[in-house]
Amino acid sequence: MTTVADAAAAVERLWPISGSEAWDAPGLLSGDPSATVTRILLAVDAVADTVDEAIDVGAEVLLVHHPLLLRGVTTVAESTAKGAVLARLIRGGCALLAAHTNADIVETGTSARLASLLGLQDAVPIVETAPGVGLGRVGALPEPATLGALARRLAGILPPTATGVRVAGAFDRAVQTIAVCGGAGDSLLGEPAVLAADAYITADLRHHPASEAVESARVAGGPALIDVSHWASEWLWLETAAAELRAELPGVEVVVSDLRTDPWDFVVVQ
Repeated sequence: MTTVADAAAAVERLWPISGSEAWDAPGLLSGDPSATVTRILLAVDAVADTVDEAIDVGAEVLLVHHPLLLRGVTTVAESTAKGAVLARLIRGGCALLAAHTNADIVETGTSARLASLLGLQDAVPIVETAPGVGLGRVGALPEPATLGALARRLAGILPPTATGVRVAGAFDRAVQTIAVCGGAGDSLLGEPAVLAADAYITADLRHHPASEAVESARVAGGPALIDVSHWASEWLWLETAAAELRAELPGVEVVVSDLRTDPWDFVVVQ
């Protein structure tokens, strides 16, 4: 018999909490450690839709990438979004686990998955914390491509979202060395490996960091920028995570949610 505690231990073996950032809050958030587990649902976010899906499919564990209580919370009243989510999970007998920055840095983590799907060769962390472990990945395409072709290929790999793929750079610019960071990655814009790349793919690029990077590239060189959906860039990792969990927990069914939890519904192109 597999328990919630066993599932949490498997998550710890695959993505040790010791590898998480100091500000992060992964691990077991709610649930009875002694409860039996036969099915686990994986999703990027613990939101009303994915919680309902977990309950509906009979999952005893919802494993998400983004911790629900990452920021300070003073109430879990059901009149709040987070309180309602927790109450639904508890009443439905479904535990909540999270693997966040501890799952980003490992050799098969979020950025490594994106680099692999792009076919990047000899990919290594942008910021290495141990051999083969660290934030982001940088590697080379097998052959040079145009920036436009790379963006189109990326659009075909990612699940569709309203905001699609945004690019700063000439469509026909030649690129081969590519840096990637699943999720929000503007904190890595100044890293030497990113500055030396031909293009940098990440999510949540804010106006000022992106503008400064573009202007700096005109003076001192730097990568073209490709901005994608935060959710989409990390959803790709769920299949890898599911395969690893199945190996760790034989006899437990592990399912990946196809629900889109990107917050945007549509865009008006001007």
